[in-house]
Amino acid sequence: MKHRPRRLRKNAAIRGLVRETTLNINDLICPVFVTEEENIKREIPSMPGQFHFSIDRLEEEINEISTLGIQAVILFGLPEYKDEYASSAHANDGIVQQAVRLIRHNHPELFIITDVCLCQYTSHGHCGIIEDNSIDNDRSVEVLARVTLSHAKAGADMVAPSDMMDGRVKAIREILDNNNYKDVSIMSYSAKYSSAFYGPFREAVSSSPSFGDRKTYQMDPANSDEAIREAGLDLEQGADILMVKPAMAYMDIIHRFKKNFNVPIAAYNVSGEYSMIKAAAKEGFIDETGIMLETITGIKRAGADLIITYFAKDIARWLSSS
Repeated sequence: MKHRPRRLRKNAAIRGLVRETTLNINDLICPVFVTEEENIKREIPSMPGQFHFSIDRLEEEINEISTLGIQAVILFGLPEYKDEYASSAHANDGIVQQAVRLIRHNHPELFIITDVCLCQYTSHGHCGIIEDNSIDNDRSVEVLARVTLSHAKAGADMVAPSDMMDGRVKAIREILDNNNYKDVSIMSYSAKYSSAFYGPFREAVSSSPSFGDRKTYQMDPANSDEAIREAGLDLEQGADILMVKPAMAYMDIIHRFKKNFNVPIAAYNVSGEYSMIKAAAKEGFIDETGIMLETITGIKRAGADLIITYFAKDIARWLSSS
């Protein structure tokens, strides 16, 4: 007897019936950049289609996201003031805190996630507090915990520590629980690699380090077993969701997370991945929609339950029209 797998590929109807991986709008988390300037909707040059929004213009973006049916956003702040200690990151009137309050008031249906890191808020651009020209891990963790508490007080549903400091998930879980924010969940950037794919994002939030690099705290791209150890520690310390960042070059890590941990797995389809597709499409080298859908489907097929992507609105539009 001959095996003929093509029988199940002969037309769109049967391909749809047997499709193993399908994109759903509930898979998507939409990033939003907020700035302390006024009357700003400014396109980010290296990320076409992505914008900085001031608080007074934020509603138009959030309303569009909500209308498209996307249920979750992740917020990144661009503060007016930076210092060595990231003071504005945990200020009551900080830019992310303002954005959370506005969204919570106007769109109670949206799930609000806040990125928790210090790089946008430090004058030196590193993700922690500097002592003697190196990152002081434990002092950094103390500040990160204060940041998460300020986000929870503002109304965040979930915090997402992206700094890669040792022990930060434990400190965050403790400060949230001790202040009666037990229902605020943690999505940990468990395997955040020291990647060349972050370039456009660093321009977007002005967070490039003024000296050195981030290789002493972000992970070596060559390592896989280390990612499993990091994720295991985050789970022990109280993480609810584990994240892999970037996504495209790390689908094996996403798959290993899915096989090893019985919790939701998130993946971050990062700025460089987005901008490469946009740039190639602009030159006519590729079909943007086709590559976008193939990429995000591949990330989901690898094991991601949630996908943070700058294509979120584009995918939502495609899903509603298909």
